[in-house]
Amino acid sequence: MFEADTTSERGNAEHYRSMQQQLTALVSGEPDLIANLANISAFLYDQLDDLNWLGFYIVRDNELVLGPFQGKVACVRIPFTKGVCGAAASSQEIQRVADVHAFAGHIACDSASNSEIVLPIVVDGKTVAVLDIDSPMIGRFSATDEQGLAELLPLLETLNWA
Repeated sequence: MFEADTTSERGNAEHYRSMQQQLTALVSGEPDLIANLANISAFLYDQLDDLNWLGFYIVRDNELVLGPFQGKVACVRIPFTKGVCGAAASSQEIQRVADVHAFAGHIACDSASNSEIVLPIVVDGKTVAVLDIDSPMIGRFSATDEQGLAELLPLLETLNWA
């Protein structure tokens, strides 16, 4: 049975390195994409503080479709042209937004969300999904969070997206 290591201080570079090692162990040997995304979303939601939503949107027919997540019910479909998730998917660049209410075109799936970070998962030059993380705190996500989460992308890209 997998049990998360919670010995490092949350939110620093060491914590993100520990999370990467634990996630690698968690998905090792499991080929099922949905099972892996479900466990990854549960693990990250448990390991990161001050969140109200964390999950995956998977590319289906040129739009983002809700995948495994933790939090309240969410928007089911997001076009590449809408919101922070759409911006990350279309630009293939991490979107870190301190105040989502100042982001043109923000989609308010949960009115309690005030800041957001979205990481595109790109395989063979194509966006296959995004990892979307929301917080009720304005300015919740730091450069350290962005860097630590970005370092998880190579592992996410190795999952069975076919």
